[in-house]
This record gives sequence, structure tokens and C-alpha cells, in this order.
Amino acid sequence: MRILSTLTFYHPHWTGLTVVARRLAEGLAARGHTVSVLTSQHERDLPRRSVLAGVRVLRVPVVGRLSRTVIMPTYPFALIREVARADVVHLHTPMPEAALVAGIARVMRTPVVITHHGDVVMPSVGRVNAIVQRVMDVITRWAMRLSGRVVVHTEDYRDHSTFLAPLVDRIDAIYPPVEVPAPRPAEVAAWRRELELDGHDVVGFAGRFVEEKGFDFLLRAIPFVRERRPDARFVFAGESEIVYERFFERSLPYLEPVRDVVIELGLLSDAQTMADYYSMCDVFVLPSRTDCFAIVQVEALLCGTPLVTSDIPGAREVVRVTGAGTLVPVGDPPALAEGIVRVLEDPSRYRPDAQAVRTTFAPDASIAAYEALLRWVAGA
Repeated sequence: MRILSTLTFYHPHWTGLTVVARRLAEGLAARGHTVSVLTSQHERDLPRRSVLAGVRVLRVPVVGRLSRTVIMPTYPFALIREVARADVVHLHTPMPEAALVAGIARVMRTPVVITHHGDVVMPSVGRVNAIVQRVMDVITRWAMRLSGRVVVHTEDYRDHSTFLAPLVDRIDAIYPPVEVPAPRPAEVAAWRRELELDGHDVVGFAGRFVEEKGFDFLLRAIPFVRERRPDARFVFAGESEIVYERFFERSLPYLEPVRDVVIELGLLSDAQTMADYYSMCDVFVLPSRTDCFAIVQVEALLCGTPLVTSDIPGAREVVRVTGAGTLVPVGDPPALAEGIVRVLEDPSRYRPDAQAVRTTFAPDASIAAYEALLRWVAGA
């Protein structure tokens, strides 16, 4: 097949969405398909055209930014050109141009498969955020109505999302492909010494410091954890200064009282470094308000680290199917603290079986499922 994949950001941009999109594009290219990616030139020094791991990458110039996205005036023209060459379009949402993509593909009689990586969740403060939320919901629903099929990461999220409910009859669930290198024990031990973590419980959390990730709940849970585990340390890997959302600043009243036990590593974009980070942690925490499926959970399990996760649709899937962790009520810092202590006090009960996790979330199975769906939609 000739597959056109389109999304706002692509490698080297670093989010769960871009990581999954890249693995799918490269996995399909490795199976003999001609895969092109149409995306933004989100950094000026990125080449407009390149080939990465067998995938043809086309970047559209950016003239500015708006909230979480970028402005690409010439994107429609590039889109028309590339849709004309494709047998099927693979659209990754959320994307502001989603309805445009699906509409142009419909006019040109090229079928569309959407991978929906999660509903748009804007910050709860500000009229502009509320408007952006409504607009993106309308755009995404129209795109889904014009598409052949929609894919989400789990049946749990599909079946419990109020946003997806009107379209549930055209939605499939496929686990995303997850891969992570094996941790390096010597480097992990050295890193722990460098950060003065020997003899301490290490609680990890990672991601963009935005409201939907719920890191404020974890900061508020830290005093409760330390009442029972006074040697606990909390290590954050990710971006805290998010230009489109000032949630880190709003969380400072919770961070300042516990700053002496919180270590910020910044964004870790190297896969091997992330693997070592997971291995360094005794427990990995996902306190999200909403999260359709966080690949960091599977990565942590593959590196031997159990989970504490909010009991919300989609995010809870990994703990449910592996048993390697515990679920806690969302937005409840004392309950979150109790879950963390529970895992720290009985690690053998929650220790993951890496091979079983690898079998459940096999990347080859994921890519094969996508290949079959894209082929079916293209043929239909």
C-alpha cells in the first residue's frame, strides 16, 4: 500500500503521540509499504524533506504558534498533492486540521483511518481554553464521521468515553506498539549514587507537566507518603515549563513544601536513558485526571518497575491486564499515597513479569493489526 500518515508533530518532537506514530510508520515501512509522513516543520533547522528508517517525511513550514499547535498556511496544498498519491490516509488526532484532512480525502475518494490518541483536554481555567476545547471537539467528530474507521488504544477507553459514544460503532481498539531498550544495571547504580538515592525509596513520574496529568495530586500526596516512608524521594522526568499551559506555576504551592525530596531531571528524550530511569525507580506513578493510554506505563513494566495508576478509563488498562501495580481513585492524594506505600512495602506482590508484558503488548502484533485494518479500509 501507499500510506500517507499525517499529524501535527513528528520525530524529533517527543510526546507519546509522536512516538507511537513514528513506530507505526516505520513498522509499516519495514513490512514493504510505501509510507509518507506529512507534518509540520516545527523547528526551523529540520529538513523539509528527508527519509527516516524507510519513511518519507515531508515537513510544512510554520509561520506561528497557537495554543498547543502550529500554523501551517501551505498545509492544504501539500495535503492535496500527497492524498492524490496515497491508497489510504492514516490521520493521527487530535489535530486541528483533522476535518480538513478527512474532507479532502473524501472528495478525492481516498479512504481514511484515524488513530485517536486521546480527547482534547484543555486547562480548566480561562475562556479561551474553553473555546479551543469546543472547537477541537467539533473538528475531531467531523473528521471521525468522514473516516472509514477510528482506532483507539483500548476497549476500556472506547466504551467509557462520552466524547466517542456517538461514534462507537466505527471504532476499533488496538494496543499501541511499545518498545524500550533493556536497562543497564551499572549505569542505573551509578545514576542512583550520583543523585544520592541509595537507601531511599524512589518514586518516579514522567510526562508534560500539564493539568490533565494530575501531578499536583502527587505533590499533595508526598507528605502522606513520607509519614510512613520518610526516606522516599520523588524523581520527575519531563518538561515543567509548558509555554501553552502554566500549570507548573499553579502547582508551586504544593511543590515548595516538598521541594527537598523532589528531583527534576528535565526531558529525557533518549530511549536508553528513559529505560535506565524506569529501572532506577521502585515504583512509577501515573496520577492522571484523564489519559487514554500512557505508553510510559508499559515501558516502566518492561524495565521491572511496578505501577500506581489512577483508576480511570484507558489508563487503568495496563494494571488490569498485567496485575503489576495498583489502582487508586483519581484526585485523592491520601488514597494515592496509600497506593504508593502499598507497592513500596510489598514489592514482590506487584513486580512485573517483563516477558508476559512483552507478549501482551507485542509491537509486531500491533503493527500487524494496523496493517490488516489499513488494507481492509483501502480495499473497501
